[in-house]
Amino acid sequence: MDLSAAQAAVLCAAALCGGTVDAIAGGGGLITVPVLLAVGLPPHLALGTNKGQSTFGSFAAIVRYRHAGLIERKTARISFPLGIVGSASGAALALMLRPGVLRPIVIVLLLVVAFLIASGRFRPREGEAPPVGHRAGLIVAAIALTLGAYDGFFGPGTGTFIIAAYATLIHMPLPRATAEAKVLNFGSNFAAMVMFARNGEILWGVALPMAAAQLLGGFLGAHLVVRRGDGLIRAMVLVVAIAVVAWIIKDFYWKH
Repeated sequence: MDLSAAQAAVLCAAALCGGTVDAIAGGGGLITVPVLLAVGLPPHLALGTNKGQSTFGSFAAIVRYRHAGLIERKTARISFPLGIVGSASGAALALMLRPGVLRPIVIVLLLVVAFLIASGRFRPREGEAPPVGHRAGLIVAAIALTLGAYDGFFGPGTGTFIIAAYATLIHMPLPRATAEAKVLNFGSNFAAMVMFARNGEILWGVALPMAAAQLLGGFLGAHLVVRRGDGLIRAMVLVVAIAVVAWIIKDFYWKH
């Protein structure tokens, strides 16, 4: 697909913004997918190309978070491979079931997350989280498999759900929950990217320029979390949760 200079610039700007938002609270696809569709990509190529470029943003965020000491190796060794397994399983399940059956459930869960954040009840423990022990490791494994499968099966709000799960179930401070979420999200994105690429559903001529902007955006978003911390994450997660709900409603219910 041949893009004009203006279209390429718009796509790269969207990737930069999407990578920044995604590194903070998830939901970067809400920015990049509509722009990919707007320049003329059919839906299956837009989704595949989006996974191809967004994986680079996740990787850049991980590098910055790792440098800041917010990623524990033991947690990553669990979440990354199981995120891949979960995503592949969810994608296979999507071939047998309609992902649309999850829409009402996802809307309710995201609204609950938004309410908890807005009301101040979403309060993980402050300070340094303890190293992941056996029980916490099992919880991380369950989160990785479940939300990795959700990402492969349906997808919207995955990053937000991972942050909420880590913060509430393992009591991680929000900056660390956000950092650890990117490892799991990178695993599920990588698995999806491989599957889309194998089926020829990634336009690399479009994805690679966007990937360069995603690298910058992912690093920038992670840097903002490191510098600004809890307050920035709370505000962005709230915005993303509401935006995903609005997107799901618009994408499905307004068409019926």
